[in-house]
Amino acid sequence: MEDYSEYSVTELVRLLGSRFKEYRLKANMTQKEVAEMSGLSPQTIYRFENGAIKNISLGSFLLLLKAIGSINDLHELMPEQPESLYLYKDNQKKAQRVRHKK
Repeated sequence: MEDYSEYSVTELVRLLGSRFKEYRLKANMTQKEVAEMSGLSPQTIYRFENGAIKNISLGSFLLLLKAIGSINDLHELMPEQPESLYLYKDNQKKAQRVRHKK
């Protein structure tokens, strides 16, 4: 498993764009078809896939995943965490936030 912690945001976006292109091709879709389904321009999709975009909004990325039928892969990106006993306080209420003492 690769460690992405040392990658810059630009490098991660470039990697996602390249990987997205592989998914799009596997889905047998053109950039134009993805553009029509996502509401994004074909130019945006081209630039994303070819590393010309340095940043992409989360909303745009989700639209692209929906367009190629991969939105359910989000579960693999951020799987639901198992319940942790450390999240419960003395009064048996689940912690809603983390606070550090000053």
